[in-house]
Amino acid sequence: TLDDVLAHLAFLQSKIEAYDNSEVIRENFGKREKELLSRLTAACARLSAARKKAGKALAKQIGSELKKLGFKRSDFEVVVMDAAPGADGADRIEFMFTANPGVPLMPLREVASSGELSRVMLAAKTVLAEADSIPILIFDEIDSGISGRTAQMVSEKMNVLGRSHQIICITHLPQIAAMADSHYLIRKSVQNQTTVSTIRRLSEEESIQELSRMLGGVEITETVKESAREMRALAKSKKSGFEK
Repeated sequence: TLDDVLAHLAFLQSKIEAYDNSEVIRENFGKREKELLSRLTAACARLSAARKKAGKALAKQIGSELKKLGFKRSDFEVVVMDAAPGADGADRIEFMFTANPGVPLMPLREVASSGELSRVMLAAKTVLAEADSIPILIFDEIDSGISGRTAQMVSEKMNVLGRSHQIICITHLPQIAAMADSHYLIRKSVQNQTTVSTIRRLSEEESIQELSRMLGGVEITETVKESAREMRALAKSKKSGFEK
């Protein structure tokens, strides 16, 4: 139709105009690119400065929490390194960690065992509890390599964190298990020549029984049960104190 012809004519004229003015258009795009790159670089620089400042404060606070969790002579740093500018800024962040004196700082992801990693995460989550938007935290074998007072400190930290997050913890230490609001027992069995895993919530008395098993091993005496009850009662009293 005539309308189609005229529309195609207008399209061709715009293309010809673009070709005729291509140098001007390219020059304008170049100026715009430089302007945007300058703004991006400035924004990245401000973000990097803020990250470095926050990183030092964060490392100091996490280091303090780690000492409470049994890493008496550990060291933790947040390193901000240069990277290509992008949507997340112009930085690459690395958490550096060493659990022992005389051992150089290395990337946390490379040197920390699963138990160490869980405790470092617990320390970080404790520091960032108010700003953290992740609702559920899972700690697997956070008790690896700890006992006694350190285990108690870990359980108390998890209890504090549990006031703002849902925490699921797999543990074999009675000090940590005693602090939980609810206990679930996971058990494997063979049914029809197939291994089946089951999980069920324990009653308070069943919780005492499992705490007794953790404390006493195979043979559970009345004395061990009393210790378990005392541990559970002490945990509840501490939780009440934290809430106040």
